[in-house]
Amino acid sequence: MTDLTAPFDRRQMLALASLGGAAAAWPASAQTAAERAAQPLPDPTAMPVDAPKIAMLVYPKMVVLDLIGPMTVFNMLRCNVQLVWKNKVPVSTDVRIPIAATQTFDEVPADVDVLFVPGGRLGTVDCMNDPAVMTFLADRGSRAKWVTSVCTGSLALAAAGLLKGYDATSHWQVADLLPRMGARHVDKRVVIDRNRMTGGGVTAGIDFGLTLAAHLKGEEAARRVQLLMEYAPEPPFRNGTPQEAGPTRSAELTGRTPWMDGQVDTAVAAAAKRLGIAG
Repeated sequence: MTDLTAPFDRRQMLALASLGGAAAAWPASAQTAAERAAQPLPDPTAMPVDAPKIAMLVYPKMVVLDLIGPMTVFNMLRCNVQLVWKNKVPVSTDVRIPIAATQTFDEVPADVDVLFVPGGRLGTVDCMNDPAVMTFLADRGSRAKWVTSVCTGSLALAAAGLLKGYDATSHWQVADLLPRMGARHVDKRVVIDRNRMTGGGVTAGIDFGLTLAAHLKGEEAARRVQLLMEYAPEPPFRNGTPQEAGPTRSAELTGRTPWMDGQVDTAVAAAAKRLGIAG
């Protein structure tokens, strides 16, 4: 190999000159076209071989923003994102936009890098009471590198026995139920305990997604995604937590759905019994 940092001697000069003459005999435009034809164009949509495998649960009556926020982050990172459910029939969501799974439970690899569960209170209750969903979460969660959720999705993880002995968070209206299924509630927007990462309600999904992105691909990659998303929230009101909103407004919202609260409480009690946790 020629050392491009060393002085040329006479023989090297002659060799390069002869190569130049040969190249001149072949039209530059034709040479370029031939080379281009011989090399396939890169596919910008091709999935990297080492792309993290992320299984994101979808289910009827879910809150779609819980899913879309972190999913946008993961797609920008070029992760291998799969939406998973018992079948591929589109499921309903809170905004009436149906979403179909890309993989059934049986098609999800035994080992995934991330298992994720979004929220949606009534849909979460149905998942907690569904043996097929609980079995799937418990199985894949036992081997996943990261077991994660946003909003009430943490109740489903807890019901599957995946948060027993872990710090976790959830939507503020139900977070106090986590200890009844063996978790320790921590009042933070994103909570990390070993390989468990849980986010608070709804919009916390973006904070959660960026936090997990830093663990999957490094802080610099996560910072780039944040900039591309232009994520710099400036809410018009300081009213996004019970502490900011005050006890009166928080109590008003909580007291509007006693029938829903009853269903959640029943599902939590059943899960605690299955897990052998005394009430």
